[in-house]
Amino acid sequence: MGRSRSVIVGLVASIFLSPLVTLGSSEAVAARKTARPKAKQLSPVKCEMPKFRIVVDVGHTPDSYGALSARNDPEFGFNFRLARLIAAKLKSEGFAETRLLVTDGKARPSLFKRISAANEGRADLFLSVHHDSVPDTLLETWEFDGAKSYFSDRFSGHSLFVSRQNPRFATSLMLARMIGRQLKEQGLHYASQYTLPLMGRYRRQLLDKDVGVYRYDGLIVLSRTRSAAVLLEAGSIINRDEEMEMNSAERHEAVAGAVAAAMREFCDRR
Repeated sequence: MGRSRSVIVGLVASIFLSPLVTLGSSEAVAARKTARPKAKQLSPVKCEMPKFRIVVDVGHTPDSYGALSARNDPEFGFNFRLARLIAAKLKSEGFAETRLLVTDGKARPSLFKRISAANEGRADLFLSVHHDSVPDTLLETWEFDGAKSYFSDRFSGHSLFVSRQNPRFATSLMLARMIGRQLKEQGLHYASQYTLPLMGRYRRQLLDKDVGVYRYDGLIVLSRTRSAAVLLEAGSIINRDEEMEMNSAERHEAVAGAVAAAMREFCDRR
């Protein structure tokens, strides 16, 4: 775990040298007052690339860093590196109002900070970037760098999640499908295990079996944002081979390019 802590410290230092949106603890109280979205679906979102406000959310925080990879590296680091590249790619493609969002603190308070940032910033799209693991019951043990570690090579691939409780569910689903299709065109496959009983409480309804879009109604960052919202699990870091791929520049470029291409397609249709 010593190496994992050093990774987090280094990432925290890099965060404050980067152009992004950050939220402090003083905003958490106001964020908790964020109302649940109405059941009524809102009108379709129009898209003018220079004005379209995209929040690229770095999943988790330095204090609550998510899953550990097969080689004991924190998920937050994977999320930060990929989300930063996605945001930069979107800006370079003409989405000038793209913002990278990094929050601090413990897990649940940070969720409300994210909602507050998206809603108060009047985002048009909230894209949360994560990397996947598996339920503890599926983990196996191995030794890496002299330390006991956990892995599961059984599953791999990305996945996309949307919530029917989001007031712009139709737009969220459309965007998720577009991102999924672009990832598929990059030769990437989605994680199919979420439909299986062995996933237990992590089991989800598959909304698009071609490109891997799942329904996750209860996820706060998807259900309580007023904008369209999509969560991307970019790949499995508990799978030893895919973890190495998720650290590669080639995989980063493929995912970021897929997101940018999907956003261009979305705007072309609007």
